[in-house]
Amino acid sequence: MILSTLCYIEKDEQYLMLHRTKKKNDINKDKWIGIGGKFEENESPEECIIREVKEETGLHLKSYQLRCIVTYVATNWETEYMYVFTSDDFEGNIIECNEGDLQWVNKDEVTKLNTWEGDKIFIEKMQKDNDFFTVKFEYDGDKLLGYALKEY
Repeated sequence: MILSTLCYIEKDEQYLMLHRTKKKNDINKDKWIGIGGKFEENESPEECIIREVKEETGLHLKSYQLRCIVTYVATNWETEYMYVFTSDDFEGNIIECNEGDLQWVNKDEVTKLNTWEGDKIFIEKMQKDNDFFTVKFEYDGDKLLGYALKEY
């Protein structure tokens, strides 16, 4: 089981996106994703997202909102539980990321990028409303087989 976080940092109707191009053996190779990563021992989701955003972008989150919890089940990797946050309150200067290229992308263009199919679904949901939700995606390799979304 994998525990991870992801943050969509917002500014001027754009998200800061990471184009994963630099890591070897990367399951996200050539995909565009938000900012985040795996929990370290004894970390809370909040501690993890603050650390990951700082490490990958150089930015310090001053506030953030938990938007959803995503469960990924797949034939070729461990089940992953991902806490997804958004933030429009941050400070600092963007640094070079060793995992890929950081770029501000218009919110309405994000789902047109090479992202996971499931990511398109939860990004669109987050953009439509502010309600918390959970979603479970089932994959066979890169192919999305189905999903179940629960609103609260």
